This record gives sequence, C-alpha cells and structure tokens, in this order.
Amino acid sequence: MSLRDTLHKAVASQAELEADEERAHALRSAGCVPVSSVADRRRASVSGVLRSVTLRPREGVPALEAELYDGSGTVDLVWLGRRSIGGVEPGRRLRAEGLVCSLEGRPTIYNPRYELRPRSGE
Repeated sequence: MSLRDTLHKAVASQAELEADEERAHALRSAGCVPVSSVADRRRASVSGVLRSVTLRPREGVPALEAELYDGSGTVDLVWLGRRSIGGVEPGRRLRAEGLVCSLEGRPTIYNPRYELRPRSGE
C-alpha cells in the first residue's frame, strides 16, 4: 500500500471508503464497466450492490425497481411485470446486463439479465 493510499484512508469519510470498496469490487467482475461510463442506447454489464428495491407500478403494470450502486454511480434496474424476485433485496451484490437508456437523466436498464453475487462475508 502506498503512502497516498494510507493518507487517503486516514482522512476519507466512511462514504468515500465504501465507494472505493464498491469500485474495486465492480472492477474485479469480468466484463463489467463502471456505471459512470455506461452510454445511452448501448449494452452494458455492470456490477454493484443494491441500495434500494421498490414495487412501483408503471401504467397499471407491476414493476420492480432497484438502484444498483458501484462506487462510481448508480443505475436503475426495472423488471416489468414483476412484484418481487427472490434474492433481489437491498444490500445484495448483483451483476446486471442489458440495454441502457436514459430516463429523466438517470441510466436505466429494463428487464436486465442478472446474476446474484455473494454478500460481504458470504
């Protein structure tokens, strides 16, 4: 560990340390890109931790929405026609792949392919 890394850890806030950890974890996931670099109307694979999972109907259709955070940013994952998905819950690590679109300025992936990852300590 370099002096710069040591100093950063000494003065960084808890949120910065968690962001650093998430970025490092996402970079270790093969084929994944940082959320901050996903492009609109392009396919992308991202990996991170789910911050929130909510049921929010869209035009009368059930929709499960999750916010995936990788330390560089967030992407919304939306499964249309689903009320719940086993294992998709806040705090869970997940790898997702799909077509990115911009919805109200936020990157969003509808009906992504996903893979549940072990939680910290599992």
